[in-house]
Amino acid sequence: MAAPAQPKKIVAPTVSQINAEFVTQYSCHYQIWQPCLNMTQDFSLFYQEVIFVVEFVCFRFAIRKIMLLEFSQYLENYLWMNYSPEVSSKAYLMSICCMVNEKFRENVPAWETFKKKPDHFPFFFKHILKAALAETDGEFSLHEQTVLLLFLDHCFNSLEVDLIRSQVQQLISLPMWMGLQPARLELELKKTPKLRKFWNLIKKNDEKMDPGAREQAYQERRFLSQLIQKFISVLKSVPLSEPVTMDKVHYCERFIELMIDLEEKDFIPLRMNLMSSSVDTSCSCHCCLAGLVRNRKKIHLFFIWRSNLLDMLKFYTGFEINDQTGNALTENEMTTIHYDRITSLQRAAFAHFPELYDFALSNVAEVDTRGSLVKCFGPLSSNTLHQVASYLCLLPTLPKNEDTTFDKEFLLELLVSRHERRISQIQQLNQMPLYPTEKIIWDENIVPTEYYSGEGCLALPKLNLQFLTLHDYLLRNFNLFRLESTYEIRQDIEDSVSRMKPWQSEYGGVVFGGWARMAQPIVAFTVVEVAKPNIGENWPTRVRADVTINLNVRDHIKDEWEGLRKHDVCFLITVRPTKPYGTKFDRRRPFIEQVGLVYVRGCEIQGMLDDKGRVIEDGPEPRPNLRGESRTFRVFLDPNQYQQDMTNTIQNGAEDVYDTFNIIMRRKPKENNFKAVLETIRNLMNTDCVVPDWLHDIILGYGDPSSAHYSKMPNQIATLDFNDTFLSIEHLKASFPGHNVKVTVDDPALQIPPFRITFPVRSGKGKKRKDADGEDEDTDEAKTLIVEPHVIPNRGPYPYNQPKRNTIQFTHTQIEAIRAGMQPGLTMVVGPPGTGKTDVAVQIISNIYHNFPEQRTLIVTHSNQALNQLFEKIMALDIDERHLLRLGHGEEELETEKDFSRYGRVNYVLARRIELLEEVKRLQKSLGVPGDASYTCETAGYFFLYQVMSRWEEYISKVKNKGSTLADVTEVSTFFPFHEYFANAPQPIFKGRSYEEDMEIAEGCFRHIKKIFTQLEEFRASELLRSGLDRSKYLLVKEAKIIAMTCTHAALKRHDLVKLGFKYDNILMEEAAQILEIETFIPLLLQNPQDGFSRLKRWIMIGDHHQLPPVIKNMAFQKYSNMEQSLFTRFVRVGVPTVDLDAQGRARASLCNLYNWRYKTLGNLPHVQLLPEFSTANAGLLYDFQLINVEDFQGVGESEPNPYFYQNLGEAEYVVALFMYMCLLGYPADKISILTTYNGQKHLIRDIINRRCGNNPLIGRPNKVTTVDRFQGQQNDYILLSLVRTRAVGHLRDVRRLVVAMSRARLGLYIFARVSLFQNCFELTPAFSQLTARPLHLHIIPTEPFPTVRKNGERTSHEVQIIKNMPQMANFVYNMYMHLIQTTHHYHQTLLQLPPAMVEESEDVPNQEMELETEEEAMAAQADVIPSPTDTSSSQETPAFQSDTTPSHTEATTNQTGAGSNADTIPALPEFTETVSEPVTEPAEADTSQDATAAPADTK
Repeated sequence: MAAPAQPKKIVAPTVSQINAEFVTQYSCHYQIWQPCLNMTQDFSLFYQEVIFVVEFVCFRFAIRKIMLLEFSQYLENYLWMNYSPEVSSKAYLMSICCMVNEKFRENVPAWETFKKKPDHFPFFFKHILKAALAETDGEFSLHEQTVLLLFLDHCFNSLEVDLIRSQVQQLISLPMWMGLQPARLELELKKTPKLRKFWNLIKKNDEKMDPGAREQAYQERRFLSQLIQKFISVLKSVPLSEPVTMDKVHYCERFIELMIDLEEKDFIPLRMNLMSSSVDTSCSCHCCLAGLVRNRKKIHLFFIWRSNLLDMLKFYTGFEINDQTGNALTENEMTTIHYDRITSLQRAAFAHFPELYDFALSNVAEVDTRGSLVKCFGPLSSNTLHQVASYLCLLPTLPKNEDTTFDKEFLLELLVSRHERRISQIQQLNQMPLYPTEKIIWDENIVPTEYYSGEGCLALPKLNLQFLTLHDYLLRNFNLFRLESTYEIRQDIEDSVSRMKPWQSEYGGVVFGGWARMAQPIVAFTVVEVAKPNIGENWPTRVRADVTINLNVRDHIKDEWEGLRKHDVCFLITVRPTKPYGTKFDRRRPFIEQVGLVYVRGCEIQGMLDDKGRVIEDGPEPRPNLRGESRTFRVFLDPNQYQQDMTNTIQNGAEDVYDTFNIIMRRKPKENNFKAVLETIRNLMNTDCVVPDWLHDIILGYGDPSSAHYSKMPNQIATLDFNDTFLSIEHLKASFPGHNVKVTVDDPALQIPPFRITFPVRSGKGKKRKDADGEDEDTDEAKTLIVEPHVIPNRGPYPYNQPKRNTIQFTHTQIEAIRAGMQPGLTMVVGPPGTGKTDVAVQIISNIYHNFPEQRTLIVTHSNQALNQLFEKIMALDIDERHLLRLGHGEEELETEKDFSRYGRVNYVLARRIELLEEVKRLQKSLGVPGDASYTCETAGYFFLYQVMSRWEEYISKVKNKGSTLADVTEVSTFFPFHEYFANAPQPIFKGRSYEEDMEIAEGCFRHIKKIFTQLEEFRASELLRSGLDRSKYLLVKEAKIIAMTCTHAALKRHDLVKLGFKYDNILMEEAAQILEIETFIPLLLQNPQDGFSRLKRWIMIGDHHQLPPVIKNMAFQKYSNMEQSLFTRFVRVGVPTVDLDAQGRARASLCNLYNWRYKTLGNLPHVQLLPEFSTANAGLLYDFQLINVEDFQGVGESEPNPYFYQNLGEAEYVVALFMYMCLLGYPADKISILTTYNGQKHLIRDIINRRCGNNPLIGRPNKVTTVDRFQGQQNDYILLSLVRTRAVGHLRDVRRLVVAMSRARLGLYIFARVSLFQNCFELTPAFSQLTARPLHLHIIPTEPFPTVRKNGERTSHEVQIIKNMPQMANFVYNMYMHLIQTTHHYHQTLLQLPPAMVEESEDVPNQEMELETEEEAMAAQADVIPSPTDTSSSQETPAFQSDTTPSHTEATTNQTGAGSNADTIPALPEFTETVSEPVTEPAEADTSQDATAAPADTK
């Protein structure tokens, strides 16, 4: 297998390189524009022309030059701000287009600058259209027109921008049919009669236009047709055998990409018009016959890498959709269309072409293949073929006595390609192996390398705003998900196999010189079952094999291998190394030839075999302990792949792949769900995907984006019970500003929650009535809310009967989100950092649970951590525990002793059943009823029906009011039949104050009793179902009302859930902006439709598209295919209404200002200004946030020991030094987190912490050291952030990553970076303008104690010390630490000289923060007594950097780190000048934490 050449990585220009460039010096010399100062000189077209010639033309639009100009804000500060029709020259147009294209390549916002000055954009856009059609030998070269094509493609893919859409729509509307030939136009109008009326109206409007405007309109309408013709002329100019310029290749590529992007859109006028124009110009046929296509050897690059573009173009040209209506076509309908085309051709042949009689009389199945059609039409002359095509309206009519100008080859291809039998995409998918093999994994023509630069176009599907049908939606996601998974698998195989170091032994075999955690050598491999194929298939239904390995490894690794679960995916690998023992592996060289990799096949774990050869099933029962180290796993092989391999072996004599495997590799569970997702997508494509009608169009991206909002839903609910949402009537009124709130009771004492609110529901049909003044009569009614306070019925006399209540005072936007979530339809909540997204989600779930007790709600999140946070808050509300169920393998992380997993719930039901039957037994005894009513749930039900109910009915008949007779309050207690049962409740049960109060108490007691028997009736199934598996299935399908799982689990278990008959009515998705598009879609289809309709009523999506998107490791899929776009983000782009939470309660107001500019309106909750922790300054630090400039350390800034594995030693040491300083002041180490933007820096910082302070009890370790991407969704009081890069901004230029980085801190944020680099980045300006407004050197106050009483922003009375560089800070911390040790040591020496009584007295002085519960803790504390501030003043001279801080804060430090120690045993701090850490070149394999950052090789 030939290894492809390694693509080169495009390196962004550094600051020094930017300053040295001609354009920078030129602009500064003439003061044209200076990005740093945001100033410009008076505009001069001459300057712009010089820059274009020198920077663009001379370097042939080199990407590096364009990057430099774009980063220098050339577009924002010079080009567009000075643009006008008078200066619209070629150089100006091309410069703007290049800048926009570069912004799209860099994946940064491109249209914001144009929105600020939109007036001239229409004129600019028309000039672009004119330039795109210009002759290539004229003013614009073909290379320049390729740039214009790319710009137009970006415009067509930005239809969500109003400015762009207004211009593009003029090109793709119905009038563009003016470019069709008359016969073709008439045919299209016949197909859709209603279009003729619109066409006649267009013609009338054209007649009213003045000649100039009419000519301009005609030019726009014919643009696409003329562009197609221009493409065909370029295509024909490519010679068949002579060398061809790459400019033509690139132009053709970009044009085909543009056509594919247009045909992918489900915009009916566009597709209908485009298909007609494309057929009219026979674009596909010209492509297939062009010299560029047929000369594959001459243009290897185009065909091996990009020829699939033509296949994609043909696929979407003939896609299964009705171009007139936009409706999806079924397989039968497509077959019918195919037969209609063939039969119409046969009728035409029979009537007009005698030489085609044989074709006309043949069976359709005999003549609809390509070979048959060529055989029938091949002998015809060119003129005859032209006449056939013109009869079908494919070509203009051929004039009499004239010969056709078309080649015979083209005419034949035109007829054949239109009428040949199409290949079923579903059939191909069903026969496709889901596991990638070695032929796909290392073919970079299929799976692009990590060094994708964004320059060229790829034969990959794109996830844009719109999709043609659900089939198209699923197919694009299937292909992209498969390729992205293959890329990740390639990385894992290369890593594991390289670690195993396979070498060739002396006897020609394989010897492994290393080991890998995720891979093991195979001892034995045997295929044990090949099941018969199903009827109509040629592949086995099931193939199973046994794999034996020897687990002679560490215990925790052995446990990981033995813990492989059912459906986990592994890979079977064959290596035949040719390198001798001891050969070093070079990661820069091709992997395959070094390790001798031959085969890769996937498999799925069924289970591990026990001693008797039986599969050990997953379940609540403990797994058996197996002896020895040999383990055998039963695995499922891919039947399709097995059939292909066996066919190849039998027919071609190839070796049996399954006799060669010698390595098995596993993958991490979080990254190993690809097979289940692909299988799920394939199953969905084979069935009718039924999504709710109100969601269908929105998912595909067309129609009214607000149609699924509750205000437009036909089943909107007028009255809703908000339960405990409101804390008071004042809270309710404040939650609906602008509304008139009418309370049904006037007594303020009765206006207490809970409240039912009746909203005005408007159907939206008909016209509004207006009064005499022209005002809407129903305006007041639409703003009036009817509020009805109600009392929750008494639930019983016990304290635990009282309902749990919400304590959060929601804001009015949070209330709107809760209201929308309770209503049917689609609810999207945008939650900026700290705005209470989880609290809103929990309240929505609780309110749905109480308003619609018969409905079931599915909770889906991206991560187990978020799901557990959500679940823990749900448990704190008034929701019955028996209705909660947590699926997946993350429930063990729940911070509760209760087990909410399936088997945990089974055990709960069984235990609860016993408890309730004991209560029945006690009730039976209190009533004096003989027998054993508590034997089963069934006997308990009879007992309730015949004994309890009869007594209660008799009691009610005695105490209820009878006519006008006044009720006696004493009778309620006297006749109550359950006094003895409730004897253990707080007494007295009846207060005797009023009849109504006592009667409510009596009914509450009966409700308590009735609930016991209701639960027992629900638990009755557990008596009938004997196995734990059956009971768990019953709970899932029947009992649970709130079911929680991750999106990964939903994809893995979709088949099982559907098979069980799983049902749900509502879906709530947290972290929706972090979930892949397809993983968001799959949870909608975890149930079978009812009578052809989905029972889904609500879909609540909560997320923040301004924070980081789903993780895509391959840059080609991330940037080019837009695979990182979540469904949540796409909905926002389309225009689906959102509820934007607008008040945060996480961070100080000053910290919030660093990122609130990214949101519409983001303010602060009152407690952010009022609570002491937010108003108090950070002790020992002058500022609550600061940007600290870090210059090169020892002449080195950033380094890159491995691709994208960036490190910065100076920043790493600085960050750790500040962390140590804060801990020495008394900051709790667990309140500090260290973040960075790259994995390489994370590993370096961890290494420095281990060397400097990790095991030091006075300092300890920070709460976390991780990347910004991994810390999304988390927070801490103090964040130390390292930005690493010193040469180029890198992926922090993605504003979403900046928002996450700035929003993790609550009280303090300290950023270490190269200021000169980041302050010039346009996208980061709003944040860095605030950061650079403060000093760029660290300002510390070492004499200020922790905690301080200084208010944030106040001047300090202590001396401020300025730290100018990292070595100064490191040495300062070292001296500070040594002084602390000396002070503590001196105090202990003083204690030893004091009498025992004084020692005991002195021990009582410190104020202990924690009680000592054991004798050992007390003894340890005695050994660590720290002096009070008054004791140290006379101990020894205090250095300038410390006075009275040591004694009090040291006690806190030793308590917080949990490792108090004698001064003689405290380790010495390594001196900075002696132990400078070396950069980490590669993370050790034992560190299993993989941080999924966006840079592709961050996982290396």
